[in-house]
Amino acid sequence: MYAITGVTGHVGGAAARRLLARAEPVRAVVRDPARGKGWIEAGAETFVADLGDRAALAEAFGGCRAAFVMLPTDPAADDAGHRALADSIAGAVLDSGVPYVVMLSSLGAELPEGTGPIRWLHHLEHRLRETGVLLTAVRSGHFQEKVEAALDAARGAGVYPVFGDSADTPAPMIATHDVGKVAADALLTPPARSEVIDLDSPSYTERQVAEELGAVLGRPLQVITIPQAQWIPSMVEAGVPPQLARELAGMYEAVERGLLQPAGDRRIACPTEIGETLRRLV
Repeated sequence: MYAITGVTGHVGGAAARRLLARAEPVRAVVRDPARGKGWIEAGAETFVADLGDRAALAEAFGGCRAAFVMLPTDPAADDAGHRALADSIAGAVLDSGVPYVVMLSSLGAELPEGTGPIRWLHHLEHRLRETGVLLTAVRSGHFQEKVEAALDAARGAGVYPVFGDSADTPAPMIATHDVGKVAADALLTPPARSEVIDLDSPSYTERQVAEELGAVLGRPLQVITIPQAQWIPSMVEAGVPPQLARELAGMYEAVERGLLQPAGDRRIACPTEIGETLRRLV
């Protein structure tokens, strides 16, 4: 049995679907019982547990060969809240005795500070290693699906906002279903010792993404570069809680400084092109 958290999201859902397609037993861990109905129909077992409920989560992991875990970003939670959630996940791993864990992490997670919300993944990686569990940390770059946040502006005003000094600097962008496939394959093939996997993917400039998105939408998009002094005010104006806006600004700054670099034990290529992802999103 393989326990999958975040199963209603992009990456966890892709991992669960790949396992089910291989006729592997899946335990879909959901917070809302109503969100588990589709997984039961797909052939999975479901278990209701909140990531912040250490005892329930340990029960969800109990008896499993392996578990996939991830740390969601809670817009209402502060630094202490996210660290407490990471502690709950690691504590559940320890209590359950599950022998192997695959964790969704990020490039830059080897750094304890200066990376915005990525530092919470650093904390979770560290706490999981402290449990002694066999761990595979899958470190991803930017998700291609981040374009979802710009769809309303693109459709409505014909603009594509970019947080950074340049829209012409290429960066890796990964499709979440590729990440889910890597996670599922990692669950099925435990390594001899704990490891970090960096994900390689095609690189694009934000201007290229805007051109691809404009082609899918059937209209040209104007690229708007938002200067650093306006990052937080712009996000707050768009409805992002100030606390989270500050964290995201820290991550954007880390990107500008080139801090999010591969630092793992090996790399796996993720081939999906941005155009395919944009057509699916739109």
